[in-house]
Amino acid sequence: MTILRVENVTKRFGGLVAVDDASLSVTPGSITGLIGPNGAGKTTLFTVISGFAAPTTGRVLFEERDITRVEAHERARMGIARTFQIVQPFATLSVVENIAVGAFLRHAARADALEEARRVAAEVGLTPMLDQPAKALTVAGRKRLELARALATGPRLLLLDEVLAGLNPSEIRDMIPVIRAIRARGVTILIVEHVMQAVMSLCDDIYVLAQGKLIAQGPPARIARDPHVVEAYLGHGAAQRLQAKAGQIGEAAHAERA
Repeated sequence: MTILRVENVTKRFGGLVAVDDASLSVTPGSITGLIGPNGAGKTTLFTVISGFAAPTTGRVLFEERDITRVEAHERARMGIARTFQIVQPFATLSVVENIAVGAFLRHAARADALEEARRVAAEVGLTPMLDQPAKALTVAGRKRLELARALATGPRLLLLDEVLAGLNPSEIRDMIPVIRAIRARGVTILIVEHVMQAVMSLCDDIYVLAQGKLIAQGPPARIARDPHVVEAYLGHGAAQRLQAKAGQIGEAAHAERA
């Protein structure tokens, strides 16, 4: 049983192939990572999954239903929500009003939407800032606000696009338990992220995209030592060089013990 399945998706922009025959699946209740170097096609694939762009070929299934041609707002009603790399809140609205924008998807009455917004704000640590204008938030605060707006739509599948980008190490450490708590209450997460330590800590399964193609898939420990992944991030010959260096270190340590 999968909550999300992407089957042989290709997305072309003219002569540019941004995503090339990509397939992946996400298990309900999991945190699944989608990683790769800059320009690999990760955000394009997210855009296809969330319905903001149609694939050139291939299809997307949500809870076994083909949603390839379903509009983004209908996918949101079905239970798919996403965040964006570049956070753009309604600057002059308060934090709680910004979150309520998402809550209106399932709560028609203003009072109900605001109540849900306050609940979600507490979940992501924004309660002390509820009445502040969104423009007064720090980068970390805006990231939490972006997360809260998506959560307020009541998703079953949450797509996080670099929600940790721009945060310092302390802010990243503070955000990781928030993401885990969201999963713990039953929301499945697919996350695009460049902060490898966080990805390896959070994810049950990881897919690696490079130049539009999926080149590896598996648990974090296997992905971390996959030579194709090392090559994609560090360049041609990197895996062999690292292996040789590890061998030299091992030989030196053995010589010292001897």
